[in-house]
Amino acid sequence: MRGLVFLHAFPYNPRMWEGEVAYLRERLPVLAPHYLGLPLGEAAEGVLREMDEAGLEEAVFVGLSMGGYLIFELWRRAPERVLGLVLADTRAGADTEEARKNRYALRERVLREGVGFLPEALLPTHLGRSTREGRPEVVEKAKGLILEASPEAVAASLLALAQRPDSTPLLPGIRRPALVLVGEEDTLTPPEEAKALARALPEARMLILPEAGHLANLENPKAFRTALLGFLAELF
Repeated sequence: MRGLVFLHAFPYNPRMWEGEVAYLRERLPVLAPHYLGLPLGEAAEGVLREMDEAGLEEAVFVGLSMGGYLIFELWRRAPERVLGLVLADTRAGADTEEARKNRYALRERVLREGVGFLPEALLPTHLGRSTREGRPEVVEKAKGLILEASPEAVAASLLALAQRPDSTPLLPGIRRPALVLVGEEDTLTPPEEAKALARALPEARMLILPEAGHLANLENPKAFRTALLGFLAELF
C-alpha cells in the first residue's frame, strides 16, 4: 500500500499539518508522526515503524524545514520506501559554524528558561512579512504550537539539528519525483537556495509560494495544497 507521510518543522508538532491531513485523509492513507526531541536517525526508524504498522510499503514524504532533513535521513536508511518527496522550505546542507553556535546558545537558554520566549525569538524569521502584518490568526497558531513543546524536546532537537550531516552529496542519487516548495518571503531557506536544491535533484520541479515565509503551509495553505495535489496526481 502507498500513502503520504507529513514530517513537521522545528519546534512544532504534527498539528501544523492538521489542515493538510484533514484535506487528504479521505483520498489516501496519511501519517503525521511526532518526533520532536529525537535524533534524526531515531526519528527515521520511528517513521519506518509507523509505516510498517499502517501497512505502508511506500510513501510520498512531505517535509518542511526539519522535516526535509528527516527525508534525507530516511533516504539514507530506506530509499526503497520513498515513492516521491516534497521538500518545503528546507535545505540539504549542514549548519554553518555560526548557525551551529546559535543553536547551542538557544539550547542553553531553553534549558534555563523554558520555551516561553521562543515565539518572540523564532516567529520573526519563521513567518513572512505578509503573515506577521496581516494574518494574526496564523501568528497565534504558530505561537501556540511552539508553546506546546517541552523544553527537553526542544533542546534535544537543537542538538540533533546542529549535528546533522551534509546531505548535499545524496542529491544526484535521489532519482525520485520531487517537488521543491518555498515561500517567497522565506528568509531562513530563501528561494535562491530552493532553486539550487531543485537543480541538484534529477527529477525535481520547484514552485515559489506567494505571501508565505518559512511556514508556507500555514501561511498560504491554498497555494501549498494546490501544489501538493498536482504533484500527488502524478503518483497515485
